[in-house]
Amino acid sequence: MSTTIYGIKNCDMMKKAFAWLDAQGIAYTFHDYRKSGISPDTLARWCDRLGWQALVNTRGTTWRKLDPAQQAIASAADAIALMAAHTSVIRRPVIETASGGIVAGFDTERLTALFAQDGAHR
Repeated sequence: MSTTIYGIKNCDMMKKAFAWLDAQGIAYTFHDYRKSGISPDTLARWCDRLGWQALVNTRGTTWRKLDPAQQAIASAADAIALMAAHTSVIRRPVIETASGGIVAGFDTERLTALFAQDGAHR
């Protein structure tokens, strides 16, 4: 597995992440989970590593359009079901490296640390 960036192609945060990865010379594959979906197993793995709170974007349009019952997340299982059904509610980007390092959201300091730890797979 190489570095994979997960998200939605036309998102502004994704565009920043693509530009940052390209500028650093980091090879990656892109997984558009709006078009290709995302497996509950992948979401569970991310929740185990980051916690579901780091993955659910509660500031976006998709979240605001959900009814209060859908927003009432009480567990990782609830979050996984919500993210699988409404992929646009997943924080973007999620970047996973070949060695299993993972970050959610665009933050250059966290990305720099992630790839320094990972050996940068350039």
